[in-house]
Amino acid sequence: QVQLVETGGGSVQVGGSLKVSCVASGRTFSTYDIGWFRQAPGKEREFVATLRWNIGTTTYADSVKGRFTVSRDDARNTASLQMNSLKPEDTAVYSCAARVGYGRLGVTELDYRYWGQGTQVTVSS
Repeated sequence: QVQLVETGGGSVQVGGSLKVSCVASGRTFSTYDIGWFRQAPGKEREFVATLRWNIGTTTYADSVKGRFTVSRDDARNTASLQMNSLKPEDTAVYSCAARVGYGRLGVTELDYRYWGQGTQVTVSS
């Protein structure tokens, strides 16, 4: 079992930056792939980014590529999502997720077993 807790959400103006983090407890965090998803009001949850546990391979949604960076610190059981050049359409509840790392990188909700509760990110113009 892995428990995930997100921190670092908040409000920022267009063009600003924000970092959200995900602290894990439970089983060995270092062997899990980490995924980030977001859900805007009235919309379905969508994939944002993922990071493979051992070789650090990443995949990003086209909408955030070049602006967002996913990272992890296994010594601190923490994963982070650095968000730069934020836009109003980035406003959403951001959630981290974890899965045992194998095969292809997970880019859908069904790929992940463990989820955090989410943290609100609001970008205002």
